[in-house]
Amino acid sequence: MSTVEQTIDVDVPLRTAYNQWTQFEEFPKFMEGVEEVRQTDDRHCHWRTKVAGVRREFDTEIVDQLPDERVAWRTVAGDVQQMGVVSFQPLDEAHTRVRLAMDVEPSGMAEKAADAMGVLDRRVKGDLKRFKGYIEEHGQESGGWRGRISPGGADSPDMTPRDDPGSTGLR
Repeated sequence: MSTVEQTIDVDVPLRTAYNQWTQFEEFPKFMEGVEEVRQTDDRHCHWRTKVAGVRREFDTEIVDQLPDERVAWRTVAGDVQQMGVVSFQPLDEAHTRVRLAMDVEPSGMAEKAADAMGVLDRRVKGDLKRFKGYIEEHGQESGGWRGRISPGGADSPDMTPRDDPGSTGLR
């Protein structure tokens, strides 16, 4: 398993950065190689990626989500094995530090070679830079989900839909 950790400071308030990150279906707008993320319920997403000409599909489960602090996930099915956490730290009222840490199991010789050359580190660093550009350019989040998902599967009773008044309940 390979570990990657990257951090970036964004020029938006903590709540804005966190809320935007919960909009998983918008990840293709700033994550290289991500073609589609389809959220199937509050805990699960289906991903379709294409990296170096290789298509992969997999499902993820949110295992811990605490508003304005962190979102942790793991794969539960498909072509990719990974787990990770993104955390948010206020620097001041208008700036936030975003830290992404992932453990990824490369499959196949090409992925193992790419991992050895630091391709995953560069990709994650690039994705965070594009997230920074995306959220700073827009200046506000496109939506947000403020619910709590607790480790072990028990959601807290304060689980609420997105802040968006036209929300369907999904992120």
